[in-house]
Amino acid sequence: MARRLRPVELGFAASAPLRLVFTTGLAAPPAAVYRSLAVELASTPAWFGAVTSATPTHGGAGRTVRLKGGVEFRETILATDPAARYAYRVDETNVPGLSALLEEWVLSPTADGTRVRWTMAVDGNGPCRVAMRLARPGVGKSFRDAMRNLERRLTPARHPSPGSARP
Repeated sequence: MARRLRPVELGFAASAPLRLVFTTGLAAPPAAVYRSLAVELASTPAWFGAVTSATPTHGGAGRTVRLKGGVEFRETILATDPAARYAYRVDETNVPGLSALLEEWVLSPTADGTRVRWTMAVDGNGPCRVAMRLARPGVGKSFRDAMRNLERRLTPARHPSPGSARP
Protein backbone atom coordinates (compact mmCIF):
# COMPACT_ATOMS: atom_id res chain seq x y z
CA MET A 1 0.00 0.00 0.00
CA ALA A 2 2.41 2.65 -1.16
CA ARG A 3 0.05 5.27 -2.63
CA ARG A 4 0.47 8.43 -0.56
CA LEU A 5 -2.44 10.89 -0.86
CA ARG A 6 -2.46 14.68 -0.64
CA PRO A 7 -3.00 15.76 2.98
CA VAL A 8 -6.28 17.68 3.21
CA GLU A 9 -7.93 19.40 6.14
CA LEU A 10 -11.53 19.62 7.37
CA GLY A 11 -12.52 22.30 4.83
CA PHE A 12 -12.07 19.70 2.08
CA ALA A 13 -15.42 18.19 3.13
CA ALA A 14 -17.08 21.26 1.59
CA SER A 15 -14.66 22.03 -1.26
CA ALA A 16 -13.78 18.62 -2.74
CA PRO A 17 -14.31 18.15 -6.48
CA LEU A 18 -16.58 15.17 -5.69
CA ARG A 19 -18.70 14.80 -2.58
CA LEU A 20 -20.88 11.81 -1.75
CA VAL A 21 -23.27 12.77 1.05
CA PHE A 22 -25.67 10.38 2.75
CA THR A 23 -28.07 11.12 5.61
CA THR A 24 -30.37 9.04 7.79
CA GLY A 25 -31.98 9.05 11.20
CA LEU A 26 -31.26 6.56 13.98
CA ALA A 27 -33.29 5.84 17.12
CA ALA A 28 -30.15 5.96 19.27
CA PRO A 29 -28.61 8.93 21.09
CA PRO A 30 -25.70 10.82 19.48
CA ALA A 31 -23.26 9.74 22.23
CA ALA A 32 -23.90 6.04 21.49
CA VAL A 33 -23.55 6.57 17.73
CA TYR A 34 -20.31 8.52 18.23
CA ARG A 35 -18.90 5.81 20.51
CA SER A 36 -19.52 3.20 17.80
CA LEU A 37 -17.93 5.36 15.09
CA ALA A 38 -14.93 6.73 16.97
CA VAL A 39 -14.19 4.67 20.08
CA GLU A 40 -15.21 1.04 19.55
CA LEU A 41 -13.37 0.60 16.25
CA ALA A 42 -12.96 -3.15 16.61
CA SER A 43 -16.75 -3.55 16.46
CA THR A 44 -17.10 -1.72 13.12
CA PRO A 45 -17.11 -4.90 10.98
CA ALA A 46 -20.08 -6.19 13.03
CA TRP A 47 -22.32 -3.39 11.77
CA PHE A 48 -20.60 -1.96 8.65
CA GLY A 49 -20.58 -4.85 6.20
CA ALA A 50 -18.00 -3.35 3.82
CA VAL A 51 -15.39 -3.16 6.62
CA THR A 52 -13.31 -6.23 7.49
CA SER A 53 -11.16 -4.53 10.15
CA ALA A 54 -10.63 -1.16 11.80
CA THR A 55 -7.67 -0.67 14.11
CA PRO A 56 -6.49 2.42 15.97
CA THR A 57 -2.91 3.57 15.30
CA HIS A 58 -0.56 6.24 16.68
CA GLY A 59 -2.15 6.19 20.14
CA GLY A 60 -5.63 6.78 18.71
CA ALA A 61 -4.61 9.64 16.38
CA GLY A 62 -5.01 7.40 13.34
CA ARG A 63 -6.64 4.24 12.05
CA THR A 64 -6.02 1.45 9.60
CA VAL A 65 -9.18 0.28 7.85
CA ARG A 66 -9.57 -2.68 5.52
CA LEU A 67 -12.57 -3.22 3.28
CA LYS A 68 -13.91 -6.28 1.50
CA GLY A 69 -12.16 -6.70 -1.82
CA GLY A 70 -8.74 -5.80 -0.40
CA VAL A 71 -9.02 -2.01 -0.21
CA GLU A 72 -6.88 -0.58 2.58
CA PHE A 73 -6.66 2.88 4.15
CA ARG A 74 -4.23 4.45 6.61
CA GLU A 75 -5.92 7.47 8.10
CA THR A 76 -5.30 10.49 10.31
CA ILE A 77 -8.14 11.59 12.57
CA LEU A 78 -8.90 15.31 12.15
CA ALA A 79 -11.94 15.88 14.36
CA THR A 80 -13.25 14.14 17.45
CA ASP A 81 -16.15 16.15 18.81
CA PRO A 82 -17.97 13.65 21.05
CA ALA A 83 -21.58 13.12 20.03
CA ALA A 84 -21.24 15.71 17.23
CA ARG A 85 -18.52 15.01 14.64
CA TYR A 86 -15.86 12.50 13.67
CA ALA A 87 -13.64 13.14 10.65
CA TYR A 88 -10.51 11.64 9.16
CA ARG A 89 -8.44 11.84 6.01
CA VAL A 90 -6.79 9.00 4.14
CA ASP A 91 -3.02 9.33 4.04
CA GLU A 92 -2.18 6.06 2.24
CA THR A 93 -4.20 3.60 0.21
CA ASN A 94 -3.96 0.93 -2.45
CA VAL A 95 -6.78 2.53 -4.51
CA PRO A 96 -5.43 3.66 -7.90
CA GLY A 97 -6.20 7.16 -9.17
CA LEU A 98 -7.23 8.56 -5.78
CA SER A 99 -5.34 11.73 -4.78
CA ALA A 100 -7.30 12.91 -1.69
CA LEU A 101 -10.07 11.48 0.50
CA LEU A 102 -11.68 12.80 3.66
CA GLU A 103 -14.68 11.35 5.47
CA GLU A 104 -16.80 13.30 7.92
CA TRP A 105 -19.60 12.00 10.15
CA VAL A 106 -21.83 14.73 11.57
CA LEU A 107 -24.28 13.76 14.33
CA SER A 108 -27.25 15.94 15.28
CA PRO A 109 -29.70 15.18 18.08
CA THR A 110 -33.34 14.75 17.05
CA ALA A 111 -36.51 14.15 19.05
CA ASP A 112 -36.20 10.42 18.27
CA GLY A 113 -32.41 9.94 18.38
CA THR A 114 -29.72 11.08 15.94
CA ARG A 115 -29.49 12.45 12.44
CA VAL A 116 -26.33 11.03 10.82
CA ARG A 117 -24.71 12.72 7.82
CA TRP A 118 -21.74 10.96 6.23
CA THR A 119 -19.69 12.88 3.66
CA MET A 120 -17.01 11.30 1.48
CA ALA A 121 -14.96 14.14 -0.03
CA VAL A 122 -12.89 12.85 -2.95
CA ASP A 123 -10.31 14.01 -5.45
CA GLY A 124 -8.64 11.86 -8.04
CA ASN A 125 -7.92 11.49 -11.71
CA GLY A 126 -10.76 11.39 -14.25
CA PRO A 127 -11.33 7.62 -14.20
CA CYS A 128 -11.30 7.60 -10.39
CA ARG A 129 -13.96 10.34 -10.22
CA VAL A 130 -16.11 8.55 -12.79
CA ALA A 131 -15.78 5.31 -10.81
CA MET A 132 -16.77 7.07 -7.57
CA ARG A 133 -19.82 8.66 -9.23
CA LEU A 134 -20.85 5.27 -10.58
CA ALA A 135 -20.29 3.74 -7.13
CA ARG A 136 -22.61 6.28 -5.43
CA PRO A 137 -25.69 3.99 -5.38
CA GLY A 138 -23.68 1.08 -3.95
CA VAL A 139 -21.97 3.29 -1.38
CA GLY A 140 -25.37 4.68 -0.41
CA LYS A 141 -26.77 1.18 0.05
CA SER A 142 -23.74 0.21 2.12
CA PHE A 143 -24.32 3.29 4.32
CA ARG A 144 -28.04 2.59 4.76
CA ASP A 145 -27.38 -1.07 5.61
CA ALA A 146 -24.64 -0.09 8.07
CA MET A 147 -26.87 2.46 9.80
CA ARG A 148 -29.73 -0.06 10.04
CA ASN A 149 -27.32 -2.61 11.58
CA LEU A 150 -25.88 -0.01 13.95
CA GLU A 151 -29.36 1.03 15.06
CA ARG A 152 -30.18 -2.62 15.86
CA ARG A 153 -27.02 -2.85 17.98
CA LEU A 154 -27.70 0.38 19.85
CA THR A 155 -31.47 0.27 20.32
CA PRO A 156 -33.01 -2.24 22.69
CA ALA A 157 -35.76 -4.43 21.27
CA ARG A 158 -39.11 -2.70 21.39
CA HIS A 159 -42.01 -4.70 22.67
CA PRO A 160 -45.57 -3.80 21.65
CA SER A 161 -47.48 -1.95 24.32
CA PRO A 162 -50.39 -3.84 25.94
CA GLY A 163 -53.46 -3.78 23.76
CA SER A 164 -51.59 -2.96 20.55
CA ALA A 165 -51.17 -6.54 19.37
CA ARG A 166 -53.64 -7.85 16.84
CA PRO A 167 -55.88 -10.73 17.90
